[in-house]
This record gives sequence, C-alpha cells and structure tokens, in this order.
Amino acid sequence: MVASRRPLVKICGITNLQDALSAVDAGCDALGFIFYRKSPRYITPIQAARIISSLPAKILKIGVFVDAAFGFVTKTAKNCGLDAVQLHGQETPEYCVALKGIKLIKAFRVKLAPDPELLKRYKVWAFLFDTYAPRVKGGTGRTFDWTMLSGVRTRRKMIISGGLNSGNVALVVRTLSPDWVDACSCLELSPGKKDARKMVDFVSRVKKCRV
Repeated sequence: MVASRRPLVKICGITNLQDALSAVDAGCDALGFIFYRKSPRYITPIQAARIISSLPAKILKIGVFVDAAFGFVTKTAKNCGLDAVQLHGQETPEYCVALKGIKLIKAFRVKLAPDPELLKRYKVWAFLFDTYAPRVKGGTGRTFDWTMLSGVRTRRKMIISGGLNSGNVALVVRTLSPDWVDACSCLELSPGKKDARKMVDFVSRVKKCRV
C-alpha cells in the first residue's frame, strides 16, 4: 500500500520580510517572488535577495518571470539565490531547454483542457495551472474549472493555483491530487500585503488533506 501524502504549499507574491517570515511560521514549503513589473506584487531582485538571505534553507525560493529576457532570468536566479524559476508567460519549450541547470516550473493559464502533446515538449520540473484572464498574468483571485485537468497525465509535478483559499483547497486536492497548491491574492489584506491569519488557516487546511 502506498502511503498517503499531503500536497506541499507555495505562497506567492511575497514583497516584504515580515510576510515571508509569517508564511514560514505558518508552515509553507515554498515562497514565490514576482519579478514582473506589471504585477501589483512586483519585487526587485535586490529586495528579494535581502528577504531570501533571511529565510531557512528548507524553504524553496521561487522566482516568477513573465516573458523575461533570458539573461535577466539567469542573473536574477543567481544573485537572489533562487531554488527554482516559474515561467508564467508564453515561454517556449526551446526557451526552457536553454535555461540549463535551473529547476523550472512552466505555468499555463487554463482556458481549455491542456494539449498533452504540447506538455510533452516541455522538459521542466513541474507544471503550474492557473486561472485564465485576458489581461492579467495570474493573481486573479478566481478559480477555474478543475475538471479540465482531470485527463492530464504527466510525470512532471503538478501545481494548482488560482483563487485557492482555506475554504476550497480541500476540494481541489480531492479532485486532482496535486503535488503542490499555490495561493497568492486570496491570502492578502491588500495586493502585496499578506494576512497572517489567512496563511495559517490555509496551510493548516492543506496539512489535513491527503492524496
């Protein structure tokens, strides 16, 4: 019999040290830092590096990029001490291959069921599935139809994002059995400022889930 496990938790959109430490205290497994200037949760590499230097080694530090220049991604990953890079734009499989030596997460904003042949072309560590919105690259605070992923078969890790909170995360875990869940805007007081209580409640709820 295979032992049950719980999904791991990524809390994204960290902009300050207080929120980062509160997320760690809540029991998260990874933190996300958004290096996309159009995001209300944008953080500079210098700011992120300062925060990351104060975090425990066990926490996975993930940088989020949207159609960024190749050199900016590699330089930021090195200077900030990132453990992984999340690509949240239209990055191609070839772009991903060129980022050698970096643990990659390729994000897809779900409008239709993902094309399995396209997924096969991405040689990455994990896929993140987020809510589609025409003008917003994530952080919508809205869920999507999780059943569109029910037929996805991949050896990559699966991360589910988009409008997750303590009230609905158990349902997505039961529906998809993801490896990770990722929350951002629904754990905030305002864009870029986290709510410590919501983070505690979210992580606590996830820890009660099993897949």
